[in-house]
Amino acid sequence: MNRKGVTYDVGSVMSGNWRPIFDPEIVNRELQIIKDDLHCNAVRITGYDIDRLIIAAEDALKQGLEVWLSPTVWDKSPRVTLDLITKAASAAEKLRVEWPELVFLIGGESTLFMQGIIPGKTLMKRLQNMEEVFRAGKHNKPLNTFLNDANLAVRKVFHGKVTYASLIWERVDWSIFDFVGVDHYWDERIGDSYLDMLKPLFSYGKPVNITEFGFGTSQAPLGGVTDLGNVDDLTFVLHRLPIVGRFIRVRVKKIYERDEGLQARRLFNQLKCLDNAGVDGAFINIRLPD
Repeated sequence: MNRKGVTYDVGSVMSGNWRPIFDPEIVNRELQIIKDDLHCNAVRITGYDIDRLIIAAEDALKQGLEVWLSPTVWDKSPRVTLDLITKAASAAEKLRVEWPELVFLIGGESTLFMQGIIPGKTLMKRLQNMEEVFRAGKHNKPLNTFLNDANLAVRKVFHGKVTYASLIWERVDWSIFDFVGVDHYWDERIGDSYLDMLKPLFSYGKPVNITEFGFGTSQAPLGGVTDLGNVDDLTFVLHRLPIVGRFIRVRVKKIYERDEGLQARRLFNQLKCLDNAGVDGAFINIRLPD
């Protein structure tokens, strides 16, 4: 495996900023930990604010990490999403001139996180309509139209390697990208078919990278608590309401014992599995809620 990395968030935004305080000194120290303690040679940097993305990317590049810069633009229209991604790519080009290995991602899981492909202005609404759209394959044509437009716009201002972080159910035209990228988590519902689901991606003759995978830090069954299945629906909905939501704590249905040793073993086994499958690289991401 050529690259072993983690996903590092500088502040994705949905119902508030996921990292309300951004301290460059803390970012510097955390990137050191990623490189020296976790022995990574790459990092996928996600977030909404372009200035934050560039500060973190430059720090990581100076420390010798390969950076996959991945702006996260959620719950916006395709037009607004494309505009923000293009601005981020233009800013990234200034770094790429000095560090040519910088990779730019034009988005991730856009079928779900961007408005306009699955009906619904919010992620929760789109999740409710997801199964019907996926089964019919209605998402693939509008998705690839957006990705093609975004690829053309980004390459006008960014002259390095470009890719996208897909869902395993998105049928992306990978011929326009430099890498194949897929967010692919293992859980008990997938079982032994996990690697089989990856096989079609190797047919493009391009390096296949797992842009997200990971496990929670508890003994919960994989595929249950590691998605939204263990969250109390009422408290989750109330928590997302404007103003009053800040006073509502999301509750879980069942509390599972924390087990970081189990998490580490799962990650080790998964990395070994992906390496044997011929994957070019992988970026660990902790699954939420945990």
